[in-house]
Amino acid sequence: MLSSRRPLILGITGASGLIYAVRALKYLLEADCAIELVASKAVYMVWQAEQNIRMPAEPMQQEQFWREQAGVETSGKLTCHPWSDVGAAIASGSFRTLGMIVIPCSMSTVGKLATGLSSDLLERAADVQLKEGRKLVLVPRETPFSLIHLRNLTTLAEAGARIVPAIPAWYHHPQTVEDLVDFVVARALDQLDLDCVPLNRWQGRDGR
Repeated sequence: MLSSRRPLILGITGASGLIYAVRALKYLLEADCAIELVASKAVYMVWQAEQNIRMPAEPMQQEQFWREQAGVETSGKLTCHPWSDVGAAIASGSFRTLGMIVIPCSMSTVGKLATGLSSDLLERAADVQLKEGRKLVLVPRETPFSLIHLRNLTTLAEAGARIVPAIPAWYHHPQTVEDLVDFVVARALDQLDLDCVPLNRWQGRDGR
């Protein structure tokens, strides 16, 4: 079971497309993963803007909130951290993890990580993954990319991060928005060697 592995840090920033985070959390919890979740300050505003939903600030209430959004009541282990708690366990390199995925990842977060700045817990935790040589997966949701965005993403790729833009495919014959989202989530989790999203993967033109 995936529950025997080290915890995975799930970072959620204020980029548009929180459905990516919700679907990733759903599959990770259903796979019985241990998740350390931290949402940036901007996420509160984005939830209000995109879904007219108010996200609670208190960690225990946040856990219930995220479980309700993902539709997973009991599976897995979920620990939520306030964005301002830079003294949390995930802020230290001595806290062993499977790695971290930031989904969706804003260009503001990309820029700070590329320059070694960390002003909150999410950015600090991501910076720790880089300095410890652990897996860091970033799922940017922005278009078009400016030259500054591209240079920052290149810097992070050179530092060891995996960049998985929120760009779905169509060869798996998606029928719903969730199908498109799940393709991106699956490819992002592939970078962490986690295969917990049901996906009709490409088998070649002959299907073999």
